Amino acid sequence: MPDTVSETTAFEKIWAPHVVAELGDGTHLLQVDRHLLHEVTSPNAFASLRRTRRGVRHPELTIAVQDHILATDAGRSDDTYPPGAEFVRALRRNATEYGIALIDVADPRQGIVHVVAPELGLALPGATIVCGDSHTCTLGGVGAVAFGIGTSEVEHVLATQVIRVRKPKSMRVEFAGALGRGVYAKDLILHLIGREGAKAGTGYAIEFAGQLVESLPIAARLTLCNMSIEMGARIGFIAADESTFEYLRGRPFAPTGSAWESAVAYWRHLKSDRDASFDRTIVVDANDVGPQITWGTSPEHVMSIDQQVPDPRALKSSAAREHAERAMAYMGLQPGMALDGLAIQAVFIGSCTNSRLDDLRVAARIVQGHRVAAGVRAMVVPGSSSVKRAAEAEGLDAHFIAAGFEWRESACSMCGAVNADRIEAGARCVSTSNRNFEGRQGPRVRTHLASPAMAAAAAIAGCLTDVRRVGA
Repeated sequence: MPDTVSETTAFEKIWAPHVVAELGDGTHLLQVDRHLLHEVTSPNAFASLRRTRRGVRHPELTIAVQDHILATDAGRSDDTYPPGAEFVRALRRNATEYGIALIDVADPRQGIVHVVAPELGLALPGATIVCGDSHTCTLGGVGAVAFGIGTSEVEHVLATQVIRVRKPKSMRVEFAGALGRGVYAKDLILHLIGREGAKAGTGYAIEFAGQLVESLPIAARLTLCNMSIEMGARIGFIAADESTFEYLRGRPFAPTGSAWESAVAYWRHLKSDRDASFDRTIVVDANDVGPQITWGTSPEHVMSIDQQVPDPRALKSSAAREHAERAMAYMGLQPGMALDGLAIQAVFIGSCTNSRLDDLRVAARIVQGHRVAAGVRAMVVPGSSSVKRAAEAEGLDAHFIAAGFEWRESACSMCGAVNADRIEAGARCVSTSNRNFEGRQGPRVRTHLASPAMAAAAAIAGCLTDVRRVGA
């Protein structure tokens, strides 16, 4: 174990040992401990490897997962969603040809890559992890330095197991206080993005810290880190602690025996020293955070459900005003409106942000004994096949089905509308996913981001509503 250096951040303790070379101008060649692949962003990378007659440098450090374009219908196959069939088959061929482990469609471990990685122990504290998907930052919830990369970078990592990347500055975000009734990790991160802006984290690696963060279960930590990218930061993480170790103990890819004891001893070192210096520090009082709902087309367009849609004229920059005005036009809203009571047509509970067992438990508790409102299509897509089985073992699926929800197979689903799970044009949807951009869930679909609790309450009410009214 390296000696503890006084006044060093957790990020620096993880980053520094992985630097293969400093290339100048703050750019580093970084060793990659684990490379994750999925079917949508990897085909071109493999095609280029073939053209240049290169192999995969470390196939044993690479794992592929079918998740993005995969159908969520019961009994699905490669061909259930025909436009995705070739992507699914291509990943299978590429994994076989290059000796890469594949979590395939029918594999009992299948799921969204950012859900599967921690639950299998593929993501571990202190590791550097990359994937061709911006929400790879999710894995910082177990103390990894993880970030998304582009297709050309996917190819480079496959061929070399290193990546050229500019070292980010450090930011500490402390959540103080306590969670109020009906408030969850999703509300914390949405509130933070709304207060600081969608670009506030650009160029930073964010460490979420403080007693409140330390009290959160791992599922909630993964949610916080998942949306770091929506604040502009490619990396968001939480230093590993006893909760992390207990969560990872016994996972299929986690160390065992003496190797586990050695790993935990090292991981305990990977926390920021008491006097560590950060380039920027932000403190958020959780006591001021209510259940959040987005009103516009960016995660920064967010407010508490008991507030009113803001007036763009109050914004300081012309660009922000124009963005807000366009968003309101797209969403069919007016300044000063209350969102509470606004009719909806769809609810989606799923995505790498909020599809874990803890999320489904919260939503099931709210819908139990109720029915989805007439005219609302509501669906639950578990984040992994393991989550689905565990939820069924607890009877959560029965609560959802009895209430009128669709209970589907694991995949990315309606988060990005890249498979058949789409909403009709012009519909208004409450979604537990991470992005509410124009057309994100289908042409002209109006997306409101919220926690699983808020989404479940909306499905029952048939409108945006304050989850605190239903006893959350």
